[in-house]
Amino acid sequence: MITILGISAFYHDSAAALLIDGKIIAAAQEERFTRIKHDSNYPRHAINFVLKKANLKLSNLDKIVFFEKPFLKFERLLETYVAFAPKGFESFCKAMPIWLKEKLFQKKLLIDELNKHDKDFNQDGKLFFSEHHLSHAASAFYPSPFKEAIILTADGVGEWATTTVAIGKNENLKIKKELHFPHSLGLLYSAFTYFTGFKVNSGEYKLMGLAPYGDPIYEKKIVNNLIDIKEDGTFKLDQSYFNYATGLTMTNNKFHKLFGKSPRNPKIENITQFHMDIAASIQLVTENIMLKLARSLRNEYQIKNLCLSGGVALNCVANGKILKENIFENIWIQPASGDAGGSLGAALAYWHLEGKKERVINPEDDMQGSYLGPEFTNIEIENELKNLGANFEKLDDNEIIEKTSSDLSNNMAIGWFQGRMEFGPRALGSRSILGDPRNSDTQKNLNLKVKFRESFRPFAPSIIEEDLGEWFEIKSKSPYMLLVSNINKEKIIKMTDQEKSLFGIEKLNIKRSSIPAVTHVDYSARIQTVNKKTNVRFYNLIKSFKKKTGCPVIVNTSFNVRGEPIVNTPTDAFNCFMGTNLDKLVIGNFYLDKSRQDPKLKIDYSSKFELD
Repeated sequence: MITILGISAFYHDSAAALLIDGKIIAAAQEERFTRIKHDSNYPRHAINFVLKKANLKLSNLDKIVFFEKPFLKFERLLETYVAFAPKGFESFCKAMPIWLKEKLFQKKLLIDELNKHDKDFNQDGKLFFSEHHLSHAASAFYPSPFKEAIILTADGVGEWATTTVAIGKNENLKIKKELHFPHSLGLLYSAFTYFTGFKVNSGEYKLMGLAPYGDPIYEKKIVNNLIDIKEDGTFKLDQSYFNYATGLTMTNNKFHKLFGKSPRNPKIENITQFHMDIAASIQLVTENIMLKLARSLRNEYQIKNLCLSGGVALNCVANGKILKENIFENIWIQPASGDAGGSLGAALAYWHLEGKKERVINPEDDMQGSYLGPEFTNIEIENELKNLGANFEKLDDNEIIEKTSSDLSNNMAIGWFQGRMEFGPRALGSRSILGDPRNSDTQKNLNLKVKFRESFRPFAPSIIEEDLGEWFEIKSKSPYMLLVSNINKEKIIKMTDQEKSLFGIEKLNIKRSSIPAVTHVDYSARIQTVNKKTNVRFYNLIKSFKKKTGCPVIVNTSFNVRGEPIVNTPTDAFNCFMGTNLDKLVIGNFYLDKSRQDPKLKIDYSSKFELD
């Protein structure tokens, strides 16, 4: 038995993953345990969890692999400051003490932290360092259902690379091409995230969700000034408009003059049509670059399968466009495409490339639905609920499904906590808030009264796999909510001339389809297909809802409020339940009604977490 621990840490989204003989046993993000969103600290809790799941101590492990090479990252930092000098001296003075104190000696820091887990741990010959983009590529290719694939990784920046192309065949994986910092599609998108007043490394989803409310009227301005895009999709950014290479912000005055405005201050400025048009413009530029890259790679390598990873691979609208264009026969996207997934990729890269272990290909994929996190027995759940003073009843499996599907059909908002927690940023029916997609008020109510977030944010439809073609214009399964597709035309409600004349956020409350709560303003939806094999209870719930309503779709959003990590424990779930306007909470076989809870247990949840 060979055990490999993968670790990602110290930038954002720290995580740990464990392999035993090449099989994925467990993986989790540190934020879920510490309740600090995008927690970048050493993932002590996540490591403890994956070890406990396998009943191992740290000293039992054969190898530990970190997801990137700190010295290469430090080299990039120094070379960048030298190249831009004397510009960026203030940023240099702030960054250097941290690097010299901690990050440059990351190996020692890692060993010191690892030693705290287990006094018998000896790191001699056990600790290895992967490369950032190799970790991403490995996380996308090795669990995929493909024997051979092109792997496209795009993110902010690793050590030097920002976009890479790798070829995977059987157990072999090799990076063939790289684009280097400061030319980065991820950082370009983050610059516009910053400019529209959202938080970098967490607000990119908002920018993508805002885009359909605008018109891409600034696309030419972006393409003619900020970025030089070649026919094959490669690109260069004009650094005179940006401040991220050496400064303390993403954009500079030249950027602001180009668009005629300063970055939005979210504390005092509302989102306007300008910000919607900016979002639409950078989204279109991003989609076009990804499409050009995809086409040129297909032509060059003549391989029919594509794997995607890196933060840009979480742009499910761009992914949907690649799929719709039929550039590749098959696409598979790593559900934990961000840095958290680097922990898994680092471990897989070591197993196959250093260990030269043969790959066993699963025709579905090897991610097990991405349900790789902690789970709780009914006994553990009951103990936590009793300690919290909760009022609950225990039901059998059939009763739980029956009651919850009835509540959904009666337009109630449900906290749904079942099985193993998801690995990655999406709730996939284990730690989810659920609602009725047929009600046109569901989106607004869930956003404002439960999630405490912007009303424009779209929700995803979870649909049973066999009914996909009847409701959406997509043939490919989408188990990880990483593909966007349009609603089928026969389900659409046509807009009146008066409704068509509306602008921006005014479009929000128009009923566009028979499932309005999951139909975005452009008639699109970010789809999750649910099958019986990976999540039988969630599948049965949707099936029961369909039996009652004729609709095989339910609203699925992550079980948290704005700024909070997805809930991990029954206690997290109960706190969120009591601090929001959720009507019911279903944890394992336990059913909780809000009206029967002690009012004293209610907390002011909306101000508990820093807004993202």
